[in-house]
Amino acid sequence: MPKMKTHKGIKKRFKVTASGKLRYKHPSGNHLMNSKNAKKRKRIAGPAIMTGVYAKMIKAMSGK
Repeated sequence: MPKMKTHKGIKKRFKVTASGKLRYKHPSGNHLMNSKNAKKRKRIAGPAIMTGVYAKMIKAMSGK
């Protein structure tokens, strides 16, 4: 059976931390920021951590 190919989009968007969690950038943080309130802008600015079932799926697709 052939090896599973790395999903290039996932590889670019997610990084695996030292503890094995996935770090990614919040969506909607590049433009049109004036219409978003300060609380939302602050939340979007920081990185997000993904755990659980989705993290397992994404790790498998990223080849990690």
